Amino acid sequence: MRHRNSRRWAVLLFAFALVAAACGGGDGDGAPAPTGEATVETGDEDLGQVVIESGQPIEIATIQVISGGPASLGQDQVTAIEVAIEDRNSELLGHPIQLQVEDGQCSADGGTTAAQKIVSNPQVIGIIGTSCSGEAVPAAQIMSDAGLVMISGSNTSPSLTALPYLSEEPLEAQDNWQEGYFRTAHNDEFQGQGAAQFAFEEVGAKKAVTIHDGDPYTEGLTTQFGEFFKDLGGEIVLATAINKGDTDMRPVLTEVVASQPDLVFMPIFQPEADFIVQQATEFPELEDVQLMGADGLLSDTFVTIPETQNMYFSGPAVDQGSDRYDQFVQRYQEKAGTPPIQAFHAHAYDAANILLDAIEEVAQEDGDRLTIDRRQMREFLYDLEGYEGLTGTLTCNKFGDCAQPRIGVYLNEDPTAGITATVQNVVFTSSPEVAAEKLE
Repeated sequence: MRHRNSRRWAVLLFAFALVAAACGGGDGDGAPAPTGEATVETGDEDLGQVVIESGQPIEIATIQVISGGPASLGQDQVTAIEVAIEDRNSELLGHPIQLQVEDGQCSADGGTTAAQKIVSNPQVIGIIGTSCSGEAVPAAQIMSDAGLVMISGSNTSPSLTALPYLSEEPLEAQDNWQEGYFRTAHNDEFQGQGAAQFAFEEVGAKKAVTIHDGDPYTEGLTTQFGEFFKDLGGEIVLATAINKGDTDMRPVLTEVVASQPDLVFMPIFQPEADFIVQQATEFPELEDVQLMGADGLLSDTFVTIPETQNMYFSGPAVDQGSDRYDQFVQRYQEKAGTPPIQAFHAHAYDAANILLDAIEEVAQEDGDRLTIDRRQMREFLYDLEGYEGLTGTLTCNKFGDCAQPRIGVYLNEDPTAGITATVQNVVFTSSPEVAAEKLE
């Protein structure tokens, strides 16, 4: 590893089990090294410096969805970030850490506004976020143009980094890749494969419907699911979409009935997903059709809806059950008054600690005065290797994918038991190694 202060690594060895739970206990060894030569080289131009005078704070920011239907996704991560800061006594290199929180609203417009607010402050060193991939598309470009770095704990759209991982082809940057963008969350090529494998092999589904809402995350994940499901021998009998804000789902449910699927894969968000599961009960033809969501719905506000009983969810999987995890959950609960409520809090905790470690490593000290070079911040993150985080051992490639991804599938047997019970009910796990073997 490329760190001079080993004490910082101890902070990251706290555990994670709700998403660990929310994610299952896969036994893979993590992502394989990307094959082939990268097709994008990062720049070497001067991106400027941040100077922090004596007594001034170290300023970082986060873009998270903290209002509306998907708010639990962002609120969960804000709490985890605050825990990471408090683990350092809210200071770094003798300066207080100041966190600016902006609501990205899980939309492109929200991500744009939030990023513009952040980059208007030249003292902000880096960003943790966004929650949703739709926010990240504009926010990453604004961040990159301003010379910052951004590390997301929950963006999973393949369009934000590079493809493919699960073949011998060289990695190619995707349309929305931006220099300075990183993520500790998995690339949904992995989740699409794992969800498809579970649907085809474990559920026994031969015909599937996919539903997205136009968001880069939902559209990318349904695309990946469909490709892998067909590779395994299944048929996508309907690939359809709803619109954010829709409340009457009967038209799309009528389409689903006509397609006669065995399974419906709907990796969307609330509140639209609420209306789908509730209105599906009006169609007796769907009684034996299996519903399956993804990590965007692994929330205490969704799995407690009675109609989600016996619904499956795919999501990130990490090892669970350590004492460090218990300590993390205790600190989280003391702060929030509840256990973790969504699937990516540990990923956000890792992202926050990686950003703070980068600042500590890059900062040049002159008495109480700090100078932080923005280009060196990016170089530190692109060189990150063997980082022992809550979510596994992280190594960043030059497109910003840092995760050690494993996918779990969880069964919601009892909605009255809440999210903790759901994410502990792991019924399937898949690692990139398993995925590659399945495609040979």
